[in-house]
Amino acid sequence: MSQNNQNLLAKNTVERIDAKRKSPYAVDRAFSVAPMIDWTDKHCRYFHRLLTSNALLYTEMVTTGAVEHGDRERILGYNSQEHPVALQLGGSDPDALVESSLIAEQLGYDEINLNVGCPSDRVQSGKFGACLMAEPELVAACVQAMQKAISVPVTVKCRIGIDDQDSEADLTNFVQHMVDAGLESITIHARKAWLNGLSPKQNRDVPPLDYDRVYRIKQKFPALEVIINGGIADLDQALLHLQHVDGVMLGRAAYQTPWILAEVDERIFGATKNTQTRHDIANKMMDYIDNYLTADKTGRARAHHITRHMIFLFQGLAGARKYRQILSVEANKLGAGAEVLRKALTHVAN
Repeated sequence: MSQNNQNLLAKNTVERIDAKRKSPYAVDRAFSVAPMIDWTDKHCRYFHRLLTSNALLYTEMVTTGAVEHGDRERILGYNSQEHPVALQLGGSDPDALVESSLIAEQLGYDEINLNVGCPSDRVQSGKFGACLMAEPELVAACVQAMQKAISVPVTVKCRIGIDDQDSEADLTNFVQHMVDAGLESITIHARKAWLNGLSPKQNRDVPPLDYDRVYRIKQKFPALEVIINGGIADLDQALLHLQHVDGVMLGRAAYQTPWILAEVDERIFGATKNTQTRHDIANKMMDYIDNYLTADKTGRARAHHITRHMIFLFQGLAGARKYRQILSVEANKLGAGAEVLRKALTHVAN
């Protein structure tokens, strides 16, 4: 750990000797959008926040090495409107995770989530992600170290199992280690990960979902906040899950049918209904595109960086295909701006 962050850690520790740690429940996890690599970047999260004020949004997974040595503004930068927003970290070294957590806390993230669920080869070679489910003692040590270092909530996202280590006893043992380490909130993807023999894409669909196993974890650990993830297609399904667990996390469904997020505040949180139309949302995104392109000093910014997340905004409506086509073809051209989105909107009814 760098000297600066050692000093920051010591300062934070002293300041909190008599202070009660912030509860994870200060961040309402009744509904969240999953961390998805290549998808949930800051432009996607800004778009999603226009649709829902209350859902917890997650970054893509960021490795501790990237946090420590990469371009922090590019990797960790976010829009202030995104709150509540959580950073998902990938790593297995307690010191590196502490340093990254300190940096994230200083940047204002509302939660730090440890990835114990990603099955990709790259993640396995770096000894983080789903392979860590085989080492609950190490994960517990990481969680303890992170919680001692920062005051914002530390959470874990895991699977129900990996490879042949997928019995309910294995999952219960893993969760018990997390609880013993002081963890107060865990998100469980209800599909086990095959680390040997299946690609990350196949891992999204091939192993069967077992929601009941997640429900039973909540029954065994009633004081633990349990969030369920995996294969949840819409808010009707989400509400059914909420009869058994504390929260639901949607991934692909939230990205590929984003308009369902416009109902989250009312149906999940009991808050005021979002009365904006899809065109209202798109008009606000035009301003966002203009600001993004104007602020760019590198020459690398493209309207496509933003509009690619909006491809499915009009999914299922007349004109949606032409809308998608225009954004897909024209938004990545050099010099393209918000006018591309404006043109696409002329093909879908308001």
